[in-house]
Amino acid sequence: MLVGSYNHILVFFSFVVAVLASYTALDMAGRVATARGKAARRWLMGGAFSMGFGIWSMHFIGMLAFSLPIPLGYDLAITAASLVIAIAASALALWLVCQHTLPLSRLAQGATLIGCGIAAMHYTGMAALRMQPGIVYHSGWLTASVVVAVLASAAALWLAFRLRAESSHVRAWRGISAIVMGFAIVGMHYTGMAAADFPEGSFCASSNSGVDIEWLAVLVIVLTLAVLFITLLVSVLDGRIHSRTSSLAQSLKQANSELMQLALHDNLTKLPNRLLLEDRIEQALNTAQRESSSFALMFMDLDGFKAVNDAFGHHVGDLLLIGVAERLRATLRAQDTLARLGGDEFVLLVKIASPDDAAALAEKLCDSINQPFVLPRHELHVSASIGIAVYPGDGEDGRDLMLHADAAMYHTKNSGRNGHSFFEGSMNANSAEKLRLVHDLRLAVQNAELRLHYQPKYQAPSGPACGFEALLRWQHPQRGLLYPDAFLPQAEKTGLIIPIGNWVVNEACRQLREWHTQGYEQWTVAVNLSAAQFEQPDLLRVVTEAITEHGIAPASLTIEVTETVAMRNPETAIATLNKLTTLGIKASIDDFGTGYSSLLYLKRLPASELKIDRAFVKEMRIGNEDSVIVSAIIALAKALGLTVVAEGVETQEQRDYLTQLGCQTLQGYFFDMPLTAEQIHLRCEHAKANNAPFMPLQASHEP
Repeated sequence: MLVGSYNHILVFFSFVVAVLASYTALDMAGRVATARGKAARRWLMGGAFSMGFGIWSMHFIGMLAFSLPIPLGYDLAITAASLVIAIAASALALWLVCQHTLPLSRLAQGATLIGCGIAAMHYTGMAALRMQPGIVYHSGWLTASVVVAVLASAAALWLAFRLRAESSHVRAWRGISAIVMGFAIVGMHYTGMAAADFPEGSFCASSNSGVDIEWLAVLVIVLTLAVLFITLLVSVLDGRIHSRTSSLAQSLKQANSELMQLALHDNLTKLPNRLLLEDRIEQALNTAQRESSSFALMFMDLDGFKAVNDAFGHHVGDLLLIGVAERLRATLRAQDTLARLGGDEFVLLVKIASPDDAAALAEKLCDSINQPFVLPRHELHVSASIGIAVYPGDGEDGRDLMLHADAAMYHTKNSGRNGHSFFEGSMNANSAEKLRLVHDLRLAVQNAELRLHYQPKYQAPSGPACGFEALLRWQHPQRGLLYPDAFLPQAEKTGLIIPIGNWVVNEACRQLREWHTQGYEQWTVAVNLSAAQFEQPDLLRVVTEAITEHGIAPASLTIEVTETVAMRNPETAIATLNKLTTLGIKASIDDFGTGYSSLLYLKRLPASELKIDRAFVKEMRIGNEDSVIVSAIIALAKALGLTVVAEGVETQEQRDYLTQLGCQTLQGYFFDMPLTAEQIHLRCEHAKANNAPFMPLQASHEP
């Protein structure tokens, strides 16, 4: 027999290629498993080629490392056939590991097919020598090589299946596994080589017509390393892109979820808000009409909540509302909808079989709320007044049911509180009145029935005018001029305050532009924001569009927010006012001193103005308690660098004392009643005719 020898450098490179091919196989398994559709097919085809080429290269380099004392060469066609076999075996391996499961039976079948394929590749490559006489194989070693190939394939399949998912330290595990698989593949090859015997006098028929070994070894090594390197590089880049895309998609999904949560839930209690409640009521109506079933709408209001707010402050009030929400939630079923409309008003939507079910649940809710609420440093007691409207008897749509449940709730309050009442026809007069008012209010904006009157603001002590406060009025076609107290509570309850408030901002900016055009560029206008407006997500857009459309300077617009609204959710208030004041808009804290003030938050509010409430000014006399409070507020404002506006000035004594204390801006009936835009225009014309500024009509008040 001819005695062969090995080139140890090529043997080493065969092991390196085996390890790289194994790592590529494991990486490709992860790519194919995570891809979908056409991308998965492309990765399967590309991965099968690179894996097959790598495994084939290892075997072929191992054969090139082998030499005999005769010239050797390899038949090109047979060599190519061995490469095709390697690629086919690799494709089968990748297809197996990208399945959802890999049971033991499929693992055994796959390992047998792939192992036999690799063995077939090896011995086909050996046949490319075209030895004459033929190679004699030792049956024991040949069988051992096939067994090693099958076992190596089984290990490779199992490792590839387990390591296909991207997880922590997966690349390190793939590296260790690739080394183990490399040893297994090299072991199979050299076991197969040990099975081959070459008789004396043999010659290689491919030595002259085949491919020369010297340059073939270098070519195969270079090509193999290039293919494996490019494949791994593409895989790494794709993995990073996929990771970033997945991270971005997750971030977008989380952001959308948070936005949906904010849009449909109350910030404080995390309960559904009015928008989500209306959708749930609509669903309940559709279900009830389809199934001829019933449901109840319960309007709940807390008795004694205002007293808690006034005595302990809004922070404690918020804690109480959270506790009420949690206690109510614990009493309800998963399919019931509990919503918070604002303040201490809650609405419950519940499916019932009969009105008795609603009554029993209402009693249970009242009993639950009656239990004391233990908060840090306080034990508080409140009760609940509940009004119940039942579908279909008490209304045909969500709006009617809400109004009727509200009317029943007020009946409960008027009847002693701490209980429940069903809606009855006798309550319908007040309910119908509210219903008609809400119906008319919905049309007020589009029918141009809303009006703005303007309360002049004068420089202390006697003018001239420096701006106006916009005051809303409703010119009802039948009821005449209505003041805010007559319709704003219903606007707040029904959400109509948002479009009405948007109209007020736009109209005030339009009128201010007109005054500026007439030559009064120094005038400003102040607009009050309700709690609902202050929390609307697109408030910044509404204000910005109004300023831009009418071309006024942002500093000419003052947004007035009551102290109660600002302190209800101070962090949100600070963020919202910061956004507005960043644009240059002025912020004013209205009705200062009437709510629960927190100087810690007050100093963080980006306000430029404090308004002293008329309640202090009205009773103010030199030396009394109200005068002391007003003096303290003015001193505080000066310390914080804020302008002070006093409203409700009705007497000369009040004017003089406020001026003496340092109040810069005054407004009230002593100077002027609220004026229409037309009245202001006439006053402007009169002032211009006399070459005078816009002054108050206070001469009749002076002695």
